[in-house]
Amino acid sequence: MNFESWEPIYEAILSDLGFDRRSDERARDELAELAESFDERRLVPIEGATVAVAGAGPSLDAELEVAADADVVIAASTAADRLLEAGVAVDVMTTDLDKNPGTARTLSHRGVPVAAHAHGDNRPAIREWVPRFDPENVLATTQAAPVGPVRNFGGFTDGDRGAFLADHLGAARLAFPGWDFDDPSVTPTKRRKLEWAERLLRWLEIRRGERFAVLDGRREAIDPPDSAGGPS
Repeated sequence: MNFESWEPIYEAILSDLGFDRRSDERARDELAELAESFDERRLVPIEGATVAVAGAGPSLDAELEVAADADVVIAASTAADRLLEAGVAVDVMTTDLDKNPGTARTLSHRGVPVAAHAHGDNRPAIREWVPRFDPENVLATTQAAPVGPVRNFGGFTDGDRGAFLADHLGAARLAFPGWDFDDPSVTPTKRRKLEWAERLLRWLEIRRGERFAVLDGRREAIDPPDSAGGPS
């Protein structure tokens, strides 16, 4: 994913949700000051692999085998805790540090890469937690333009950023245990974010020529963004 392809969609997300690009960029710059360049060879081999991108939705407990059977597991936020408690190894964690930064710290010191994300309202968490991580295992990410060691693979929420990361690294197949787009327990803002996650997964499967099972029964109603940031 190059930023030129991502930027119009990013701008559409900012406009829809009322977020401020300058705030994202300030957070990105703080993360850039704290992070080192990440050596992608520290990641488990993903090219040609089946990758489970695990979400933290209620369905995860019933879908643990999907993660356990995958070649590689990318866990979004608190999905990492639940997988580890169930004895399922986590190969990468994606997080914006808002719920379980202690887990991210622990995993980084165990040699598990953590894709730590900067956005407009998590600057205090970046300053508090990133210095506590093993710097060799921090993959710094942003939804704004990449700068220095901070990368942008595409994606917006912890979950779909994991999918875009797997795509960037050449995954052959993506599976999505623990994804619940209709979770009634989430806040209205989180629901809007899930709508964007759904749209972005639809966009990604079109780009990949793959059909994600998590979108079955929903695909026809999804309005994916195109490279101009609007409906396709």
